[in-house]
Amino acid sequence: MFGVIIALVITGFVARLILKKYKPQPVLMLGGMILMSLAIILGTGEIVAEDSSTGFIWFDIFEFIKNTFSNRAGGLGLIIIAVAGFARYMDHTGASKALVGLTIKPLQKLNKPYLVLALGYLVGQTLNIFVPSATGVGLLLMVTMYPLLISLGVSKLAATAMIGTTACMDLGPASGNANLAASTADLDVAIYFAQYQIPVAIAVALTIALLHYFTQKRFDIKAGHNALQAATEAKEEVEKLKAHEGEAAADDMPPLIYALLPLTPLILIFTFSSMMIDTINMHVVTAMLISLFVSMVFEFIRYKDAEKVLGSIMVFFDAMGTSFARVVTLVVAGETFARGLTSIGAIDTVINASQNAGFGAVPMILIMTGIIAAAAVIMGSGNAPFFAFAALAPDVSAQVGIPAVVMLLPMQFAASIARSVSPITAVIVAVSGVSDVNPVDVVKRTAVPMAGALLVTVIMNFVLFL
Repeated sequence: MFGVIIALVITGFVARLILKKYKPQPVLMLGGMILMSLAIILGTGEIVAEDSSTGFIWFDIFEFIKNTFSNRAGGLGLIIIAVAGFARYMDHTGASKALVGLTIKPLQKLNKPYLVLALGYLVGQTLNIFVPSATGVGLLLMVTMYPLLISLGVSKLAATAMIGTTACMDLGPASGNANLAASTADLDVAIYFAQYQIPVAIAVALTIALLHYFTQKRFDIKAGHNALQAATEAKEEVEKLKAHEGEAAADDMPPLIYALLPLTPLILIFTFSSMMIDTINMHVVTAMLISLFVSMVFEFIRYKDAEKVLGSIMVFFDAMGTSFARVVTLVVAGETFARGLTSIGAIDTVINASQNAGFGAVPMILIMTGIIAAAAVIMGSGNAPFFAFAALAPDVSAQVGIPAVVMLLPMQFAASIARSVSPITAVIVAVSGVSDVNPVDVVKRTAVPMAGALLVTVIMNFVLFL
């Protein structure tokens, strides 16, 4: 119990610093190092396995961090930075914008404001599979779907709230959280996506769309917003948004065929997997590199300028470097903090107490999911809490006799769903800035759809996999 008290104090210290806008990487790493130091002093647990020790236990703290960097940099870390590089290159070529523009065209034919808004969520969530950036998808939709919704008479807050949640499930092989969950559960990422994420995500996405329809309509009516009157006044708002994006960007739209380029990695990963052609092994990074090569061929055909096209690969490499600095280091920091919690004995104490209290698989899943959700709201990040606690899932799930994936799936979804209720998360801040509304007002409107999403996630996980 003493270990749990120490863990709670250090966790509170870490959360407070992150809330005060300290960088999460050094804060999580410092928290983990403090916990490991106390574990050494109290003799509550080992830092690294005996055969991996430096021979001096205090150096083992840094040996653990070194080993984690080494393991992650060439495995999950390489996947994350390759995905980030490709996503940035798709943005550079305009392919992401072409895909978004193509997918919202059917919505333009409807003239029912809140139905279009609900369907818009489903479109945006689908796009997030191919454009694995919550902020990236949000800003693209603010330039394309937002003017459409405003022209139909939907309020600025309603449109912004919906768009801010379009990446709330981190779906697909291109998601860093999904790759970490699959890796931790010892599953192929394509299997994790197709057999675990998709069945749950379908029910969750339909729930969110339905709740957005009723929630945003009710909020608008309560605020005295008249959709019909607003539609007639929409032209000025649309022109303002176009000015925000800039005429140059509008004039540089790529050919329509570019909309296929963001789909290429997913097509390759699923085609050459155990679900289709299993004689060829297609790694996520390999798929990204092949797709990059194909994209550069398209760019050469488009511009006929070899120097420009070959030079554009630096967009890919620069994004890889940025992703390593921001995301891979966060994975390592999260695992360091998780190791600290384990070494101080807090996790074993919680598990043992839960078992003694008669807690089985269901309560433990709810506890782990609740911790992740609360941390995501506080931190304004889906990555930080999931990276910090995902490493604990295999041990906890083994203790209660369930597969690790059954615990990891709701934890992963909870991280990104709860992130959409935080007024300090990047995507909410970004889309609110474009539409010039208060992020706090936006998350008041996302709270109900996200609460429903979290509830359905947990229920479907129990129904399908327990």
